[in-house]
Amino acid sequence: MRLLDSVPKTILSFLLVLGLGLVPAAGQESATWKLGTAQAKITPQEPLWLAGYGGRDRPSEGTLHDLWVKALAVEAPDGGRAVVVTTDLLGLPKGLADRTCSELSKRCRLERSQIMLTSSHTHCGPVLQASLSDCYPLERFPEQPARIEAYSAGLVVKVVDTAANALAATQPGTLWAGQGQTDFAVNRLNNPELKVAEMRQRGEALRGPVEHSVPVLAARASDGALRAVVFGYACHNTTLSFYQWCGDYSGFAQLDLQARHPGALAMFHMGCGSDQNPLPRRTVELCQKYGLMLAGAVDEVLAKSLRPLQGRIRTAFEVLDLPFGEQPTRDKLEDMAKKKGYAARWARRLLGDLDAGRPWAKSYPYPVQVWKLGGDQLWIVLGGEVVVDYAIRFKGHYGPRTWVTGYANDVMSYIPSHRIWEEGRYEAGAFSVYGLSAERWCEDIEDRIAACVERLVAKVK
Repeated sequence: MRLLDSVPKTILSFLLVLGLGLVPAAGQESATWKLGTAQAKITPQEPLWLAGYGGRDRPSEGTLHDLWVKALAVEAPDGGRAVVVTTDLLGLPKGLADRTCSELSKRCRLERSQIMLTSSHTHCGPVLQASLSDCYPLERFPEQPARIEAYSAGLVVKVVDTAANALAATQPGTLWAGQGQTDFAVNRLNNPELKVAEMRQRGEALRGPVEHSVPVLAARASDGALRAVVFGYACHNTTLSFYQWCGDYSGFAQLDLQARHPGALAMFHMGCGSDQNPLPRRTVELCQKYGLMLAGAVDEVLAKSLRPLQGRIRTAFEVLDLPFGEQPTRDKLEDMAKKKGYAARWARRLLGDLDAGRPWAKSYPYPVQVWKLGGDQLWIVLGGEVVVDYAIRFKGHYGPRTWVTGYANDVMSYIPSHRIWEEGRYEAGAFSVYGLSAERWCEDIEDRIAACVERLVAKVK
């Protein structure tokens, strides 16, 4: 007889509500939710350029492990629905995200707030259409643009189909939330990469803000079987920089969790990790190590730290008009255009806009999303490469259980806090990488985003 079998259900329910770390068992929590899952392989079938590093000089050369799109659909007793989509990609750009949501809205009658599109930010996934176009020397590989366009069109179809299949496959079940921790993320702005291993060996404290929490959302069938686990971490997915397809550390974490829990879907979303790196790095062995560390943290939560979520979901979404700050001058662009690399390509393209009389945008339509699951699980979802300060700020304001996801719904540039904006380093925007017509964001970017989040939180109460 299992230990929990001897506990009266009334007492067990009380203990679960108190969140005393008891794992769910079949029949001991009413299946008030309807849950559905689906997945599809998105590994390119022909050589494509790999996204994320401007220094690569050729297309892909094989596969370490496959890339996936995965979806978890949830439906509450009152009819509230939503779907979270995870992808082993650098990031979905606005054009592809908008097409995906438009198709899902028509096909499944979903509002924009009910669709969460996340990316793992692996740097071993494919380049997508209209994403970081200046970053790669594709002019030397004339077959690549057409291949990228064809892959991107097929990707939209697969993402839509996967989300729709999850929505169509919902069955009664339960939702559970918890939070773990693992510590391989290092603030890359405050710790020299080549010295991190030595600092750790000496027991020396690493410097700079970090956010080591691991949010966990577990979906279980009515018999208690694990159907899906959605988890996140705030750390750049950049352990590897070679020419093979793979999901980096998050890919290994998903594979390990699915091996530990046969039949369950493991889904990763990126936190506010744009100024965090997995250090040391650059070997497959380290990548596997970090993946196992992350999977272990998730598994520990699954074993003893889950609390049930009541059958209720509220969603809100806003496109925030986020102004640019300074924009480049013609003189500066002309100087940059004479050089080599992605910055020169960016400068030449913007000069072409000026010469043709095409006005530059003065702001960007920035996506902000908030979900509330059950009575108390707040999930804040931000676009772009968000620095760790946002997670720290929102957890401090809304409580330590708050989840904060970045790289979602559109990845258009780095999103600095005011602290990073003042420092003015690469993470203040990297506009010449992403191709936007600016040199940095408006000075009050952090407060504008925080005010938008506050508006949406009020809507989901």
